[in-house]
Amino acid sequence: MFTLAALCGLLYFVQSCLTAHLALKPSESIRPSQSQYVLSEPQTVHEQELSKIIDASPFLSFHRDLVNIPSVSLDEFDVGKYLQNYLRELNFTAQRQPVDQPPESTNPNPRYNIVARPDQAAYKSSSFGHGPKLILTSHIDTVPPFLPYKLSSNAAPNTALNKKDILVSGRGTVDAKACVAAQTYALISLLSAGDVDPGDVALVFVVGEEGFGDGMQAFSSSSINNHLADSYHTVIFGEPTEGRLAAGHKGVLGVRLTTHGQAVHSGYPWLGRSANSMILPILAKLDALGDLPENEGGLPASEKYGKTTVNIGRVDGGVAANVVAESAFATAAIRLAAGDAETAKRAISKAIFELTDDQDSIDLSFSAGYGPVDIDTDVEGFDTITVNYGTDIPNLKLRSGVKKYLYGPGSILVAHGPNEALTVHDLEEGLAGYKKLVLAALKK
Repeated sequence: MFTLAALCGLLYFVQSCLTAHLALKPSESIRPSQSQYVLSEPQTVHEQELSKIIDASPFLSFHRDLVNIPSVSLDEFDVGKYLQNYLRELNFTAQRQPVDQPPESTNPNPRYNIVARPDQAAYKSSSFGHGPKLILTSHIDTVPPFLPYKLSSNAAPNTALNKKDILVSGRGTVDAKACVAAQTYALISLLSAGDVDPGDVALVFVVGEEGFGDGMQAFSSSSINNHLADSYHTVIFGEPTEGRLAAGHKGVLGVRLTTHGQAVHSGYPWLGRSANSMILPILAKLDALGDLPENEGGLPASEKYGKTTVNIGRVDGGVAANVVAESAFATAAIRLAAGDAETAKRAISKAIFELTDDQDSIDLSFSAGYGPVDIDTDVEGFDTITVNYGTDIPNLKLRSGVKKYLYGPGSILVAHGPNEALTVHDLEEGLAGYKKLVLAALKK
């Protein structure tokens, strides 16, 4: 039974809660992680304790908010809008740089890169008017599917939480929203401490890296970059490198193969020609080229990057089991360990067309591609690594002498998979690493 005093107390508590809610300022309203983007499941007591650690850090909260906004390639509008507003609240002059949807896209939303510089008046710059000496850049798109932000820990309940044990999972937690958040807060920390001049630095966050690099290509050819290009001497690219400096990465070449046959009833296959039967031996030959010595028609290897690898990512052909396939196609990604794209194209073409005299039945096309990319590592205090994935580095056309660094928290080995994750410790180490890189680069 409620007493009158208890009932009055309850009414007062409800009124206080409503008053506090109505008193919120617009900038204090719900963050994306609590809004329309994700419907969170109820948290256990342990999960609530983990969330408090994230809530207490603007950096970790920013990372959470970015991850909780889906931004699969070609659908980056929402995360771009959020990022622009967030940076403006941090006293950056953040502008949108439009990037067209490709012709094959069915997404109606616009896309844009975010180019941001610290407001020189707010941060009391001593060098008004000059272009930045250094750019920090990463990408805001992810591969599909969207996976919401989640916290977990192996620590036993009611024990002290070690940040190395707190796992942050979800799409983009590693690749590459960890880099976006760490680069941003590295600059915030350095600017707040007066360790860098606001006029010396800029942020460029691009769309489309997980597709064809159209975001960085658009920035590279833009009037914005043309205005800045003569001033910056260093670009720090953000990708997961396990907290090490990447000494280089393999090149990339895309391959698309189509075979054309003649459709007939499957009971009389000799009356037609199967496109599927044509494509299978070609794919077997293509798949083996990375293991074949170059002097025997294979693709090149190198001591630094190892073997060139071939991944046949997609194969499709025919319309039904009882119809001889009229057409078939396949796509493949070649990770080049040596040489250049044109040399690889010639080797692949030769290997494929050696298998048939009927070249009119085969269509072979390639992406532009590029060979291995060597990257600077001349900053002390970092271990080094080479990586097999591609980056936006070749998509940004740089003048001779510009330093390029590739660095970021987390491992590529979990990126793109269902268990994409890194620890809170990884994130904080990544932030510290970017600060170290920025300071070292500006001293050179």
